[in-house]
Amino acid sequence: MPQTRLPALDELPLEPGTRVLVRADLNVPLIDGRVADDSRIRAVLPTIRWLRDHGATVLVCSHLGRPEGTVTPELSLAPVARRLGQLLGTTVRTGPTEIVGDATTRIVDQAGHGDVVLLENLRFHPGETGDDEQFVRELVRLADCYVNDAFGVCHRRHASVVGPPGALPSAAGPLLRKEVEVLTGLRERPRRPFVAVLGGTRVTEKIGVVRALLPHCDRMLLGGAFALTVLAATGRDVGDSPVAVDRFDPCRELAAEEQVVLPTDLLVTERLEPDAPRLAVGLGTPDTVPHGWRGADIGPSTTERYAGDAFRAGTVFWNGPLGVYEHDAFSRGTRRVADAVAMSTAFTVAAGGDTVAALRHWDLTGLVDHVSTGGAASLELLAHGDLPGLAALRTSTVR
Repeated sequence: MPQTRLPALDELPLEPGTRVLVRADLNVPLIDGRVADDSRIRAVLPTIRWLRDHGATVLVCSHLGRPEGTVTPELSLAPVARRLGQLLGTTVRTGPTEIVGDATTRIVDQAGHGDVVLLENLRFHPGETGDDEQFVRELVRLADCYVNDAFGVCHRRHASVVGPPGALPSAAGPLLRKEVEVLTGLRERPRRPFVAVLGGTRVTEKIGVVRALLPHCDRMLLGGAFALTVLAATGRDVGDSPVAVDRFDPCRELAAEEQVVLPTDLLVTERLEPDAPRLAVGLGTPDTVPHGWRGADIGPSTTERYAGDAFRAGTVFWNGPLGVYEHDAFSRGTRRVADAVAMSTAFTVAAGGDTVAALRHWDLTGLVDHVSTGGAASLELLAHGDLPGLAALRTSTVR
């Protein structure tokens, strides 16, 4: 089991004018050039304010979307800089699209005590996702210290996540430290029974992590597109539901585990539109999915069973909606389980963008004990006990 202690902000060698590179997660939704949801920006404000109060020059960096190493104007962080400036009550300058280089250095050199600079989208540079050593060297030249407060990317071996701790005095921000504290507690000392609710669509990304999570939980309730692939792999009729055929072998192995619970019925539809006809179909019964129809939600029987398991749990970890919750016609499963999680006396953790969006839509986030800022990162930490970004902070020899 890896050591979990992470260096804190107050351990940094700060003095007026110290330049601190802060890896934040500002991957926020944009609509018409404006920030549609600023919750991730607000979440990192305490860290930025603390550094400013201690006289630091704050250089914030983040990714936005997946521009694949090319400059993509619609994924510029300029709207984020405007919103961050409004929330801080100051002007936040942005860097050039090259991310690093002479132009960025000039902007940083002009910044004074308490100033904030937001570098452009890190993923405009191909060196970010490739963990390029030269890109790391150019990033760390800009700063004297480094803070990682972006839990949602700590499972990535990206340049801005794993590189700077090897060259700069480094610390974990309070957001990151809280995530590690909560999720490590779930892994090592959960209140029993520990129920994991897993849905969503990213089967190929999750299957290995889910297998590693199994020894830590008592029941694992599967829904969403994830469950549809597992059901199809075990010979159930899921109609024309999109499934990851190339993952059938590991899905069959997963289904054989005693903790895994699969839907016994589905809500199916001809098309994913609010007015489309829909039908509840039992699995393992003479019922069949009509030709051309697909799964859109867990069925009513499965919904009640999952809600009951969640309500009676000692600990609940939930990642991924159980149906196409964006449409009311297919949201009953996700909503019913969300209500059960909110009303439960269990210690409850929700993770993943769609899960959190669903809870927010139904005004239930305040009834969940911990809303994680990282979906895949949460799963990885629960399953394996460590993440590349955390290991980099802990093993940094520069203090």
